[in-house]
Amino acid sequence: MKTAIYPGSFDPVTYGHLDIINRAAKLFDKVIVLVSVNPSKPNCFFTLEERLDFLRRSIKSGLSIQHCGNIEVDSSDGLLIDYFKERGADVIIKGLRAMSDFEAEFQMALVNKDLFYKAETVFLAADVASTFLSSSMVKQIAMFGGDISAFVPPSILTDIKIKLEQKRLEITGKK
Repeated sequence: MKTAIYPGSFDPVTYGHLDIINRAAKLFDKVIVLVSVNPSKPNCFFTLEERLDFLRRSIKSGLSIQHCGNIEVDSSDGLLIDYFKERGADVIIKGLRAMSDFEAEFQMALVNKDLFYKAETVFLAADVASTFLSSSMVKQIAMFGGDISAFVPPSILTDIKIKLEQKRLEITGKK
């Protein structure tokens, strides 16, 4: 049984993430979507619990039934490679939108391989429709009241909009 781990901050999950999850679920027996608590990204807009909940709801509502049975959602606040070893995983999945993604992800893949020789990384190119899409862009659009319905599943859309409107009001000092 081949197990893949798809790590990320998922702040919030987008259709681009779901595309990678769905495609990975077709390729591997088990896919663990790992919400990483990343100290280099300390300013997540959504709590760990919210991100886990958004992922679970999005997977349940956004992926074909035949593939969501082999997907698990989990979190970790340690090194990815330690989690990889602990879970007996075979592959790390990384989605690529552009060459800039490749450079950073390739460097991480080499480091992971150096830390644990069995750590293989598989790169999945983003769907054409998702190449421009990022969680940061979704947050920025939503904070200014823009329509993000084309970027995130309906099952989490309202929650994202409410939370980001609250953040915008906090930042601007308006209540």
